[in-house]
Amino acid sequence: MHQKSITMKILMVCLGNICRSPIAEGVMEKLIKKNYLSWKVASAGTNSYHIGSPPHEYSINICNKNNVDIKHQRARRFQLSDLKEYDKIYAMAEDVLTDIKHISGSDFDGEKVTLFLNELFPNSNRSVTDPWYGEEDGYAEVYDIIERTCERIVEKYR
Repeated sequence: MHQKSITMKILMVCLGNICRSPIAEGVMEKLIKKNYLSWKVASAGTNSYHIGSPPHEYSINICNKNNVDIKHQRARRFQLSDLKEYDKIYAMAEDVLTDIKHISGSDFDGEKVTLFLNELFPNSNRSVTDPWYGEEDGYAEVYDIIERTCERIVEKYR
């Protein structure tokens, strides 16, 4: 059986790569399979606090409740080479986009790198709330907005 070639590579980026971007990677992975797309998705963080760590337990829990398994993921840091590797890079928040611009320097590509929620709310420049500072119930809200945005991305680019 021959393998379908990858037609789109997406990178989800947040600060530590343990809360928002792992959820986004997991949700997008599920949608890619469900829609038989030949896409690849991954996630990263702009800071190095959690390199090698699994997603936050509350991220894992909310994903499990929605039949999305993210336990296998491990945090990694966004790097300059990601700009060449990925077709679309989604920053979960304004501060993350600023970090990506800083890491990218003159290689920054505004066509390729954008705020994640601009797909659902064009030109609104909204950020996905960082649930890290709150209780577990805050992760459900974050999951919902991420799922809606991932569905929009699939509709737009399939």
